[in-house]
Amino acid sequence: MTILNARDNPPIMEEINKRGIDMDQGFVLKIGDTFYWGADAIHALALMSTRTGVFNRLNYLIFKSKTLSKVLYPILKTGRRMLLILLGKSKLNNLEGPD
Repeated sequence: MTILNARDNPPIMEEINKRGIDMDQGFVLKIGDTFYWGADAIHALALMSTRTGVFNRLNYLIFKSKTLSKVLYPILKTGRRMLLILLGKSKLNNLEGPD
C-alpha cells in the first residue's frame, strides 16, 4: 500500500478529479481500477487489515460494518477538518478550476 498526500498533487489526482471526487469531503482508496471514497474506503481498509494489535482489532470491529462506517465516518471527517483548521491548513478545493 502507498499513502499519498493530495496536497502534494500526485499524478493520481488527475484521475480523482476526472471522477469528481471531492478530496475535502473524504479520502480515496484505489484497489486495481476500483476507487473507494469516504465511508466505503474506511470500510474496505478495515476488511483488508490484519487483526494484529489493539488498533487493528478495534478498527476492524468498528468499521467491518458498512452501516456503522457510514454513521461514524462523518464524525471522523469533522474531527479531521477541525484539526486541519487548528493546524492552519486550507481546503484542497481539488474540483475547482483555475481562476
